[in-house]
Formats: sequence, C-alpha cells, structure tokens
Amino acid sequence: MPEQQTKAVAAALCPIYTATSADAAEVALTAFEQSEWGTKLPHVAAAWRRAWDYVTPFFAFPPEIRRVIYTTNAIESVNARIRKAIKTRGHFPNDEAATKLIWLALRNITKEWAMPVFHWKAAMTQFAIQFGDRFTKRVASISALFLPANSVSFYQLY
Repeated sequence: MPEQQTKAVAAALCPIYTATSADAAEVALTAFEQSEWGTKLPHVAAAWRRAWDYVTPFFAFPPEIRRVIYTTNAIESVNARIRKAIKTRGHFPNDEAATKLIWLALRNITKEWAMPVFHWKAAMTQFAIQFGDRFTKRVASISALFLPANSVSFYQLY
C-alpha cells in the first residue's frame, strides 16, 4: 500500500482508538467498515473485529494513558534500531552474546534521547491516580538505578 494510502487509512481508523468508550469505538469501527476504506480494505476491519476482546480493556484507561499507549513511534524506532544492530552483527556464538549486543544497542539508543514522551506528564498523573503507591514506588526505584545519589529524580521535579 502506498504511503499516502497508509496515512489516509490510519486517519480513518483514528476515531476507533480515540473513542471515549468501547461502545463509541464499536460505532466508529462500524462506520469505518461502511466507509470508502472499509469497503476497499475489508481485512482491516476484520482484523479489528478478531482482536476486539483485546482492544476493549484499553478503554478502561483515561485518555491521557491511552494516548501514551497508542503513540508507538518511539517504541517502533527502538525496535528498528535493535533489529539493525542484530542484522549488522549477523550471528552469535551464544545467547549471552546476543543479550550483550541488545543491551549495548539500548544503551546507545537512550544516550540520544533528548525529548520526553509526548503528553508524558499528563499520563504520569493518571498513572499515579490509577496505581497509587505501585506507580510512585516504581518510579522512585527506577530513578535510584539511573540517577546519581545527590540528583533529583524526574518524579520529584514533577
């Protein structure tokens, strides 16, 4: 499928995953099925219908958390760079060698991160509300791993 069509199909699917509830998303999916793209590409709507039981729990989260979940460009970028590192290397004598290469690739990738995840502050607030101490304790323990003892963590600044 050409890139222009991919963007148009993605825009047509947007009302489904940005819907306010599972019922509204199902209405949006039905509308997509009846649209120009739904009739041209019936397998897209069929894939959504087959995975519907896995999609509906997504709507239990507030919109701020859902936005972080469905914005996967950063995840796709990391996966592509790890695949590139593995492909460049070719083969590995054992699993430990592969694990070390992935670890080194992740270390190099994270050095280049300059911008935070879009809408992350709003999502962090919702995570803290939804998961309470589980979230705040986890953020504190992660900060302790990556930050020097005398520095201030992102969560403390927030």
